[in-house]
Amino acid sequence: MWIPGASLLTKFLLPSPLLVMANPFTEYYIVETQPGSNSLLIRVVGDGGSISKGKICSLKARAVLIDMEEGVVNEILQGPLRDVFDSKQLITDISGSGNNWAVGHKVFGSRYQEEILEKLRKSAEHCDCLQCFFVIHSMGGGTGSGLGTYLLKVLEDEFPEVYRFVTSVYPSGEDDVITSPYNSILAMKELNEHADCVLPIDNQSLFDIISKIDLVVNSGKLGTTIKPKSLVTSSAGTFKKWQEKPFDAMNNIVANLLLSLTSSARFEGSLNMDLNEISMNLVPFPQLHYLVSSLTPLYTLADVNVPPRRLDQMFSDAFSKDHQLIRADPKHSLYLACALMVRGNVQISDLRRNIERLKPSLRFVSWNQEGWKTSLCSVPPVGHSHSLLALANNTCVKPTFVELRERFLRLYKKKAHLHHYLQIEGMEESCFTEAESSLSALIREYNQLDATKSRPVEDLPRLSVAV
Repeated sequence: MWIPGASLLTKFLLPSPLLVMANPFTEYYIVETQPGSNSLLIRVVGDGGSISKGKICSLKARAVLIDMEEGVVNEILQGPLRDVFDSKQLITDISGSGNNWAVGHKVFGSRYQEEILEKLRKSAEHCDCLQCFFVIHSMGGGTGSGLGTYLLKVLEDEFPEVYRFVTSVYPSGEDDVITSPYNSILAMKELNEHADCVLPIDNQSLFDIISKIDLVVNSGKLGTTIKPKSLVTSSAGTFKKWQEKPFDAMNNIVANLLLSLTSSARFEGSLNMDLNEISMNLVPFPQLHYLVSSLTPLYTLADVNVPPRRLDQMFSDAFSKDHQLIRADPKHSLYLACALMVRGNVQISDLRRNIERLKPSLRFVSWNQEGWKTSLCSVPPVGHSHSLLALANNTCVKPTFVELRERFLRLYKKKAHLHHYLQIEGMEESCFTEAESSLSALIREYNQLDATKSRPVEDLPRLSVAV
């Protein structure tokens, strides 16, 4: 499911991003970009849609696209993905939510609830094994934060046994939506209560990653090239000078995160990981379900060819702050659990060797020193020999929440812009205080865990087996 908001990354034009929404419904196919061209590579396992002259004819993504403005959805219908999506699975309005969580949640939520549920049921009926829902939304706008989190409660009521994975795009401190702190805090309360796993993504981190490409390309390092007709090149073939955020390239990183996350559901491997195992193994406490994600390689996701990384270096990169999709440094924080999802020709022995190599530099909670979950998918991303997605339940996510609360309090202490929310029926000032209390309680839980970092880890005796 895709729920864009006003401040969400505004364009989805690549083959990869939205088609991955079909995968939570366990259809065994994927479409990825063919390297060095604008053509599509269609991999079909089992029965797939028909393909004619490289065009998708009957293959449809199991996705519901929702926006209370028509612009973004219309762009998709006019773009290269227009044949991938069922036009009957689109929901739009005209007015938009006006960057107001209350409008998205209180007004559009109840207005479109039955229509959205009908489309969800229609998609779910075609599934042999409905495994989970992916909700992708922004936190700063009105539709993404308001209607997006409203749908989490709807999904919980309608499909209580199906996991809800949420990819939330958090606003940066320099975003152009003044009310984004209000929207984000109100949305956080709903995420705390109704999501099973949340993958927070920071707009600023995505932009920083793309900016590094400029440095790499301009440095003239050997082996660094830019693909023709790339997201990061202009029509003249030169590197784009960003006057605004490069949304297409930023979206490409998020799309590849989801591609790696669902790879075990789509391809064979010696050590597959069920999507539901992520929540089971990485979320020890219900409230602490925020997973920090990192990808390697990174630059290739933005259409830049760089020399491939050595396997060991790839594992080291995944734990460095430069490869995190949120501004965080997990090495200096506390791990509750960590999952490594590897694609490509990698052996289990390689995986174990790198975990043993990295363990001394990573601090895990004392009661979960062996908190690793691993998967090996034999099919690498198109054009690469291997890749790695790391998901960490780590206290390094706390500074993002602290900063968000500080931005909220600066506005709320002055009651600035509050009247825009309170004029919506069903919205009261207590909604703000309850949301702030919910976030503060979450921060306290992370603080309590951080307080245990300095404690020595007891070497618990292992059971001896009598022969």
